Amino acid sequence: MTSNREIHLASRPEGWPTEDTFRLVETDVPTPGPGQIVVRNQFMSVDPYMRGRMNDVKSYVPPYALDAPLDGAAIGEVVASESADVAVGDTVLHGLGWREYALLDGSAARRVDPSLAPASAYLSVLGMPGLTAYAGLLEVAAMKPGETVFVSAAAGSVGSLVGQIAKLKGAGRVIGSAGSAAKVERLRALGFDAAFDYHDGSVRDSLRAAAPDGVDVYFDNVGGDHLEAAISAMNLHGRAAICGMIAQYNDTEPPAAPRNLSLVIGKRLTLRGFLVRDHNHLRDAFVRDVAGWLREGTLSYDETVVDGIENAPAAFLGLLRGENLGKMLVRL
Repeated sequence: MTSNREIHLASRPEGWPTEDTFRLVETDVPTPGPGQIVVRNQFMSVDPYMRGRMNDVKSYVPPYALDAPLDGAAIGEVVASESADVAVGDTVLHGLGWREYALLDGSAARRVDPSLAPASAYLSVLGMPGLTAYAGLLEVAAMKPGETVFVSAAAGSVGSLVGQIAKLKGAGRVIGSAGSAAKVERLRALGFDAAFDYHDGSVRDSLRAAAPDGVDVYFDNVGGDHLEAAISAMNLHGRAAICGMIAQYNDTEPPAAPRNLSLVIGKRLTLRGFLVRDHNHLRDAFVRDVAGWLREGTLSYDETVVDGIENAPAAFLGLLRGENLGKMLVRL
């Protein structure tokens, strides 16, 4: 192959991105220099945090540049190498998605064993979403056996794993919210004790019905009315791991909720934001536990796969609309 296709950021969206936010660009396949490798990407990830990087604002990661390729987690096969540590034929995980061929330093790639799990699993259950669920639930929120756990966006790549890990670690009751009846049924099949469609009524009322004795741990992927409902439902000394606030990513006005933050004082609640990169010290324990659960068949994971680099923008927009079950991936 001599041509490479990649997705560039064509404009900075105000509110919801559209197909016109992106541009498909054809370039030459890169040639590696000293210490570099070229990877033919097989799968790439689209993630909610990428919406924030489309804005030109200071954050914990730099914004995407206009008229340049986006980036994100990807996995693929090394097709050319000038690195002493990475060989042609190796399967590697790296951070230059949104393109068919990636040029990077060999030191920026992590070799994985595709015989242990499908390549896509290293972007989902064995990758960033899995570690996010594991670290957020067990270290950030410090869930204890017997506690009641509430997970928002529970049918997504992180939320679905949070609920299952909570059950495997001894939670007394696990509740999830999702955006359709089909997703609610999937959560019940995954072992959630209760689940509700947040379109069916107020989140506060639905959560109160599902957790009559209150909530001890809240894993927040949504923010807004879900966070407000969780604060109302949380028991004394409850803990919330704040992972994402997808309900607000495309808002152009300040959020209306939560309006009950004063309850944090009397209930002595802990609301703690976190980034998965701060918890890499858990990786060995995470891989050991998750690999064991997968072998035993006690942990399941879902993937929604869209084919073709040209359809990566549509996959990302579908993710923001909640069209995915589990991890949203693009197969290249």
